Amino acid sequence: MEGGKEELGLGHEEKAEGLKPWEQHSKVILIPRFDYKASSSLLERSHSGFLVTCPIKREKSATKEAISILEEYARPLCGKNMDESVAMKRRKICPSEAEGGRDKCVERIESGDVLKSCSEVTKEASISSSEIDDSVKRSLGLSLVKLSRSGLLLLTFPSNNIHQTVDTLSCIFHSLGSGKLKAPHWCHRIFPIQETCILNEDDLRIVVSKLFKEYLANKEDKHETSIKFAVGYNRRGIDETMTKDGKSTDEDSKGLGLLDRDKCFEIVAAAIKAVANNASVDLKNPEVAVLVELLPISGIPQGSSVAAVSVLPHDLLTTKPRLCVKSLVSDSKAAKIKGS
Repeated sequence: MEGGKEELGLGHEEKAEGLKPWEQHSKVILIPRFDYKASSSLLERSHSGFLVTCPIKREKSATKEAISILEEYARPLCGKNMDESVAMKRRKICPSEAEGGRDKCVERIESGDVLKSCSEVTKEASISSSEIDDSVKRSLGLSLVKLSRSGLLLLTFPSNNIHQTVDTLSCIFHSLGSGKLKAPHWCHRIFPIQETCILNEDDLRIVVSKLFKEYLANKEDKHETSIKFAVGYNRRGIDETMTKDGKSTDEDSKGLGLLDRDKCFEIVAAAIKAVANNASVDLKNPEVAVLVELLPISGIPQGSSVAAVSVLPHDLLTTKPRLCVKSLVSDSKAAKIKGS
């Protein structure tokens, strides 16, 4: 009767006896409702977030587990970035005191030119740490996006993209390795989304160029002679469906508004080499990989498609049996859960 338990909504009484720890605490970890405006929002602007894989029909348990983990490991980075964002906005509107900026700002306020703007900055800057912490605790502001395929969860942040999703996943793996965090039961893989974009040539090229420049800027060994990279393009569920129907052709991909796989590789590789002349392809042992994930978002108009893009270091990657994000659990444990 596992399926019956999974269908129970919040507010129903459940017996703790015989239930898994996540199910025993289902009332503590709230599941956000689907954000039905997300489909139009993702078509309009970029978002960051996380794509999580889980067993089919266990999406609710995986959502509780994912939110609990992300609240633990994304919260410090999120809070830090929120503070930096407020400070940057304050500096942008009011020049520094060292340059006599305070007097200039006062003069502008008294003249009424930027009274409203400075008032807003002052209000933002006065937000207490407890208020920030409260807002972060409310699931970090994550929106749960409804998908058209089972076994997947999509959690997105607002469009400001200040959240360091790759660093969050690195922290999770570090805690798994040290034993501080136990291996999750329902969440198999967490793909950290740095940016989303409409899946077309121009938008994909722009996003890849931006993210790869940021990767190079943060790279520790900037004097390395060559950068070995790989490209992954996952049209989750689409290719399998077309193969079963015997229609896996370029024309079918175009009809669904999808980039052909070879074309996607060509666009991403060209964008990388335009940024780094010393970059070369290495599929077996890449230093870095650009992963493009088609997001099966429910409600997207036919002919449109949204992709998630991230530039990931080698320690978060696996190349066998295919290039993808490392699993949070062992393959044997994942197979056991799937078969249960």
